Amino acid sequence: MPLKKMSKTAFTRPMPQKDRPNVLPLEGEIDLHVSPEVAEELRAMVEKKPKVLVVDLGKVTYLDSSGLAVLIEAMQNVQAYGGKFAVAQVQESVQHIFEIARLDQVFRIFPDVDSALAAK
Repeated sequence: MPLKKMSKTAFTRPMPQKDRPNVLPLEGEIDLHVSPEVAEELRAMVEKKPKVLVVDLGKVTYLDSSGLAVLIEAMQNVQAYGGKFAVAQVQESVQHIFEIARLDQVFRIFPDVDSALAAK
């Protein structure tokens, strides 16, 4: 029986939730290999100009500088049309990355998606 090769970080294309089209749940490691797909999906979401766009990082275990850059670009694009951008459910390991880069002072970070969506 042939063995299937599985990458260390299996990745499925990020897609907004059907019931919450302005929420993008991400998972796994968001690095140089994955961030272009995340950027593409965020750009498509931003084009629809939602009042609030939330990136759910609840299942993200790692985020490198390319992932941070994608989030910064999306935040700037949302703010440019007057919308609100937020991240939610940031895991401790990823929160540490935000803190080192001092981006915890730039991003609106919420404990869960519902509070991010409800924020004014």
